[in-house]
Amino acid sequence: MTRAKKRISLQDRPTRQQMVQLAGELRYRQRFAHALRNTVFTLITVAAVAVLVAVLLLPVLHIYGESMAPSLTEGNVVISVKGGKFETGDVIAFYYNNKILVKRVIAQAGDWVDIGEDGTVYVNHVPIDEPYLTEKAFGECNIDLPYQVPESRAFVMGDHRSVSLDSRNTSIGCVAEEQIVGKIVFRVWPLPDFGIVK
Repeated sequence: MTRAKKRISLQDRPTRQQMVQLAGELRYRQRFAHALRNTVFTLITVAAVAVLVAVLLLPVLHIYGESMAPSLTEGNVVISVKGGKFETGDVIAFYYNNKILVKRVIAQAGDWVDIGEDGTVYVNHVPIDEPYLTEKAFGECNIDLPYQVPESRAFVMGDHRSVSLDSRNTSIGCVAEEQIVGKIVFRVWPLPDFGIVK
């Protein structure tokens, strides 16, 4: 009976070829698990870096409304750059009542702004060149003109002057430096309009 058991156990043992095949399968599974862990770790790292860059350096914004038409229209997706000095004509995003608004810088601290009845904008008594406009309008203006821009603030206006609510109205007023999210530099959507925002 003991010999029979020994014979059966010798027959049940895997062959050398089966052992080699099993070892190969185990190595493959270990390599696959290692590669999968590395891939997941890399994807999480890339996603975290992308979120940090998007939040801290290059916020991505979705445009709502038509106050910046035709330069930016509803549904556009744009990238802004944080920091830096803003110049007259730059398009900026800023916080207002827990929302982000997008307007164009018209004048800066200390500048005098005046607006003619036909919508022509004067900064320091000089009409500014506005090639981005398709129409001029006086708009919803309830400030006393000429108006001097306060310290550490920017006077902003939308490109669609007849509908834009902006620094011409006391409900928005001039934009403080700490409100500014960044300068809008690039449109990424829709694809036919992909490019630099002017």
